[in-house]
Amino acid sequence: MRSFNYSKIKEQKWDSEILSLIAAIYKEAGKQELFLKQKPEELEKLVEIAKIQSTEASNAIEGIVTTNTRIRQLVEEKTTPRNRNEQEIAGYRDVLNIIHENFDSIPITQNYILQLHKILYSHMNNPIAGQTKNVQNYISATFPDGHVQILFTPLAPFETPDAINKICEEYNRVIGNMEIEPLIAIPIFIHDFLCIHPFNDGNGRMSRLLTTLLLYRCGFYVGKYISLEAMIAKNKDLYYSALAESQTGWHEGTEDALPFIKYILGTILAAYKEFENRMSLVETKLPALEMVRRASKNKLGKFNKQDIRELCPSLSDSSIEGALRKLIALGELKKEGKGKNTIYCKLL
Repeated sequence: MRSFNYSKIKEQKWDSEILSLIAAIYKEAGKQELFLKQKPEELEKLVEIAKIQSTEASNAIEGIVTTNTRIRQLVEEKTTPRNRNEQEIAGYRDVLNIIHENFDSIPITQNYILQLHKILYSHMNNPIAGQTKNVQNYISATFPDGHVQILFTPLAPFETPDAINKICEEYNRVIGNMEIEPLIAIPIFIHDFLCIHPFNDGNGRMSRLLTTLLLYRCGFYVGKYISLEAMIAKNKDLYYSALAESQTGWHEGTEDALPFIKYILGTILAAYKEFENRMSLVETKLPALEMVRRASKNKLGKFNKQDIRELCPSLSDSSIEGALRKLIALGELKKEGKGKNTIYCKLL
C-alpha cells in the first residue's frame, strides 16, 4: 500500500515560481484583511454571488446542471429540488453552508469527511452516502471516437479507509507543528485525496469543498467572496492536465505533485486578484453608469449582464440594465443577441 509521510515535504526544494506564488498570496490576503475591516457591508453580496457560482460551477464540472434561475432559487433555499440533479445541487449547497459557518469547528478527520459526504447526498436515496467506496473506481477519459482510456487507477476499496486516516493524520501533524507551509500542505492533501478517490461518487466535488475548508482553517478566506470552483471550471482542462501529470508514479511514491500545486496556488492567487478588482469598484461611491463603465472595461472580449452583476454587487439589476442601455446609446458598447443570449462588447 502507498505510504504517506508529509514531513518529507520539508526536504523538497521549491522553485522560484512556487515561492513567488506563495508570497503573492500572502500579500493579497493581507490586503483582503483591510477590506474586511473597512467595507464589511459591501461584502455580503459578494458572499451571495460566490455561493451561487460555487454551487453551480462545481456541479457543472461533473455534468450536474439546471437553469440559472433554479440554481439561484436552490442556493437561496427558496425552492425544493425537482429532480436528481437538483438534489445533488442542494446537497452541495448544504455542505458549502456548513463550511462557511462552521469551518473552525470541523476537524480534518475521516469521520468528518464522511459526514460531509453524507450531507452531500442528503436530498436523495444513496445507500453508500457517507461511506467509502465498495467497488474499484477508475479515472478515465472518453475520446471523440467513443473509446474510453483509463488514465489512473486509484487505491482499492479495502485500502481506502486507512489511507484517508493517514493523510488526515499527516496533514494535521505537519500543520499543527507548523512544519510545512499551509499553501504547500493543502494542495498535497487534496492531490492525495483525489488519487485515493475514496468514494463511489462525489470525489471531485468533495475535493473542492475540502479545498475551501482547508483554506478557511488556515486563514485564507478568498473563497467566501470569489468562487474558486468557478475559476477551476473556467480552466477545467488545465485542472485535469495538472492532476494527470502529478499522478504519474503516485502508487510508488515517486510522483511529482508540482504541476498540481502550481495550478491550485495560481487559482487561489487569481481569486484574490479578482476580489481586489471587484472591491475597487465598490470602494468609492460611484454613479451606476460609471461603475458599469469601469466594470465593462475590466472584461476581456464579450460579456453578459451576469458578468457585470458579479463585478458590481452593490447595484440592482435595473440599475445595471439602465447603465448598459446608456453605454450602448453613447456608442461605448454594442449589444448582440436577445433575452438570455444577450451579450455585449466594447467599442471604445
